Amino acid sequence: MTILPNPTKPLSEDDAYQAFADMLDGKPSEEEIEHFLTTMTERDETAIEIAAAATAMRERLIAINAPPGAIDVCGTGGDGQHTLNVSTAVSILVASLGVPVAKHGNRAASSKAGASDTLEALGIDLDHAGKVAERSLADLGICFLHAANHHPAMGRITPIRKRIGKRTIFNLMGPISNPAGVKRQLIGIARPDYVTVYWAALRQLGAECAMVVSGEEGLDELSISGPSRIRSFGGVDVGDSVTPDIAGLAEYPIEAIRGGDPEFNAAALRRLLDGEDGGYRSAVLLNTAGALLVAGQAGGWEHGVAKAATAIDDGAAKDLLDRWIAYR
Repeated sequence: MTILPNPTKPLSEDDAYQAFADMLDGKPSEEEIEHFLTTMTERDETAIEIAAAATAMRERLIAINAPPGAIDVCGTGGDGQHTLNVSTAVSILVASLGVPVAKHGNRAASSKAGASDTLEALGIDLDHAGKVAERSLADLGICFLHAANHHPAMGRITPIRKRIGKRTIFNLMGPISNPAGVKRQLIGIARPDYVTVYWAALRQLGAECAMVVSGEEGLDELSISGPSRIRSFGGVDVGDSVTPDIAGLAEYPIEAIRGGDPEFNAAALRRLLDGEDGGYRSAVLLNTAGALLVAGQAGGWEHGVAKAATAIDDGAAKDLLDRWIAYR
């Protein structure tokens, strides 16, 4: 039986890598893994540990090829806010604007509806989507990489995460373990004070251009309710914070984007693409602007918001979703 290192103190790169390699290979007991993950979370993971863990995870995934310039838009989850699926909607808008999106996601671990749950409720067959992901990305400019299809090593970890019931380092690893190997990313994390740590881990992993964001209320995306912290690199120069008004948007309370079960969130996403106004639309426009900045397709926040609004209002985003659902 593998004995994991003491997680009460920061681990070296080698020790962190080996610990996560062993966990993903099923060597320690479930009790050891649960203790290790919860203890590490309580004392805060380091950038070195996050990057080492992601390296172990990347080595065990089932990869696909992606076209140049492909991006991912993903939140770490674990913010406890139970919001509507913002990054999923953003991915559809961005792809409808001609930027290839390799959307990586999973079922809910500590929320009511993850990206996988909501896309399934919209009519996307997750197993089929995984089988045709590479072709879908080439033909439609979007694919969904359901984590269970691409990270078989996570099979033993998933029930442990559910039993823990709150965020662990595996929330942080998901967005930086994209099976398409994207080099451009907009990543939301649930802790504003952790933006710089995660940004440092992402740089260690060789990203080309990225923006790490967190709403000040602990939201794992750009907030429509107030300021968000930002760290970026790779040519994106937007300062260290943004508020909705900087992007020409009104603020809404967090309750305006409160979600529910997968069917509830799927219905809200449909209404959004049909042109419904309100907090969800504004949150999606703001985050789409951030994704377009990362993709090099926006000259600033307001320009990105305007392009995002066009994707909804001219029906391009809705059309793409319908074609995606029907894609065989």
